[in-house]
Amino acid sequence: MTPASRIGTLGWVATGPRYASFWLRLAAYLIDLTLIYIVQGVLAVGVVMMGPHEFNVVAVFYGLINFTLISAALAWAYFALFESSPMQGTVGKYALGIYVTDRHGGPIGFWRASARYWLKLLSSLSLMVGWMIAAFTPRKQALHDLLAGTIVLSRADYMVPRPNAADASLDEYWDGRRWIISPVLPPTEL
Repeated sequence: MTPASRIGTLGWVATGPRYASFWLRLAAYLIDLTLIYIVQGVLAVGVVMMGPHEFNVVAVFYGLINFTLISAALAWAYFALFESSPMQGTVGKYALGIYVTDRHGGPIGFWRASARYWLKLLSSLSLMVGWMIAAFTPRKQALHDLLAGTIVLSRADYMVPRPNAADASLDEYWDGRRWIISPVLPPTEL
């Protein structure tokens, strides 16, 4: 007998995944941004080291444009590839036990993950209101989640009391070493 089924017979049931909270999602996003900025910093140092004497106005201007385009492509690839992977989330989401699904709880594909990433611009351009609505919507969806048809769920299972405790089975008990199934409670040998 599995531990979850034992607990279920004692009046408690394990629920499925829950919607990820606004604060948990924010923490995961900050972890992801930190990782992306570290990679971008390493790339920037590499570019400077390859041409340390190339600092004229034109080179710096074109370098900033190229660096901005490379940074945007790097962030897009990071979010889209990780969220459409079997992990269903970025490193930050995985570290905090949350993941991205479609409206029905299934994994999302690369194109939906890409749309979700680019729709984050709309969430940001709305004075961050698009991000903050995740704290108030019933399924904890931000604007980009609503438009892309995605949900962010928590991997944690929660134990809740069984609705009808009278349904609990009393034909098993813990003897201190293992679960015993017996029609007589308590056992007479204890």
